[in-house]
Amino acid sequence: MTQSTDILPTVRALVHCYQAFVVHSESHIRTLGLTPAQFDIVATLGNTPGMTATELGEKTLITKGTLTGVVDRLVDRGWVERVAHQTDRRCQIVRLTKAGDQCFSQVFPAHLAFLQAMFAGATRADHANWQAALASLQAQLTPESPT
Repeated sequence: MTQSTDILPTVRALVHCYQAFVVHSESHIRTLGLTPAQFDIVATLGNTPGMTATELGEKTLITKGTLTGVVDRLVDRGWVERVAHQTDRRCQIVRLTKAGDQCFSQVFPAHLAFLQAMFAGATRADHANWQAALASLQAQLTPESPT
């Protein structure tokens, strides 16, 4: 059984790792002229025909309460549009405009290259080990679904 003295160093290490990643990632995203939430939406909608706001909320790291405002600002910039859903009149599809596609084609590869540089020197084995450890931790932290 895990002792309470084992938990706090694990939580601290997880939080410090996440914070270090976020600080570097978000600072680069801002140099591209986007907020992290705007980048998340543009990156999620890129190379797709669009999706409902519900789907977009499920695929991004943005809370439902924040999503509408961020999409509104992207609409104001001319990068995103809302169009009627073909089969469900209660829904709208959120998709990139032509200008949004151009934005995606510039910022996504640039940020991916930045992230690759962050991991410079890491081997495939390093990545495999990190992915396995993170998957194991996620499974540990995910509550079992009710039966």
